[in-house]
Amino acid sequence: MKFSTIADKIQITVASSLTANPGHDPEIAGVAAVDQASVGLLSYIEGDKFANFVGTTQADALILPQNPVLQAKATERGIAWLSTPDPRLAFARAIALFYTPYQPAPGIHPTAVIDPTATYGDNVSIGANAVIQAGVCLGEGVCVHPNVVIYPQVRVGDRTVLHANCTIHERTQIGADCAIHSGAVIGAEGFGFVPTPHGWEKMEQSGIVVIDDGVRVGSNSTIDRPAVGTTRVGRGTKLDNMVHIAHGCQVGEGVVMAGQVGMAGGVTIGNRVILAGQVGIANQAVIGEGAIATAKAGIHGDVAPGEIVTGSPALPHKISLKASAVYRRLPELYKTIQRLQKHLP
Repeated sequence: MKFSTIADKIQITVASSLTANPGHDPEIAGVAAVDQASVGLLSYIEGDKFANFVGTTQADALILPQNPVLQAKATERGIAWLSTPDPRLAFARAIALFYTPYQPAPGIHPTAVIDPTATYGDNVSIGANAVIQAGVCLGEGVCVHPNVVIYPQVRVGDRTVLHANCTIHERTQIGADCAIHSGAVIGAEGFGFVPTPHGWEKMEQSGIVVIDDGVRVGSNSTIDRPAVGTTRVGRGTKLDNMVHIAHGCQVGEGVVMAGQVGMAGGVTIGNRVILAGQVGIANQAVIGEGAIATAKAGIHGDVAPGEIVTGSPALPHKISLKASAVYRRLPELYKTIQRLQKHLP
């Protein structure tokens, strides 16, 4: 594929070496990381950390930020380039031009077990040993990979993909264009027990899980149903692997959660919140819209919209940085206090 064709297709090009030198339009065979790229490949530069690779990469073409110095260096080395405000987004679109995710052909494997009351739309793919129980409704183009188990009364929207060995429990509702990855468990009963003099008495979990359109659930993640009502994950939210969303949580739209995020029951997450790896959130906490929690933050209360929190217990990021600076000086400060104490009457 010609570099000029790629520049046209990604649709966010601001400037390009093709303007000054339209004759230098290399044939691009694929994409690669900038430090691994070779002749015939396209890569990208994002941020100052990788800027020096413009001088060493073997790529034939680069996607660059709007940086005249990097553009001049690429031109000097004979590398075709385009610049954009968001090189990462442009590169993501370039990858899609060369890579098509695996999608089984429509059809039903003879070993699949499908209840006669289940319904499904056109062009579905149902893999080997999948189990689809009573009253399930699958939309058009749904892909059910091998060994998926779908409990009764589940609804799955158009074009959603259920990867191998995931489990969808009863009455769960999953929207269109979702991806549920291997080992995920959606709609299992929440962790609900009531203490009595004789031990823990189980509280039945009669609610449901609702996952809106365009949600991605990573491998081995779990989303539990509540005792009553709904556990909800909003449109366009993306969950990494091994994320746990407990019973009754309400997750907004466009939220991103990295690996091993875990939350207790009844947590509310606003739209466009970012939770880094291993963030833990206590029962009933409310995380405001646009807030960010850095890795391993332990959140025990509410977080204001747009706030960045760090540490455990989580504090506003600026305060946490100041506290960390003081913490490193505690031995020195302690010695100073001891010296001062000697002069006290």
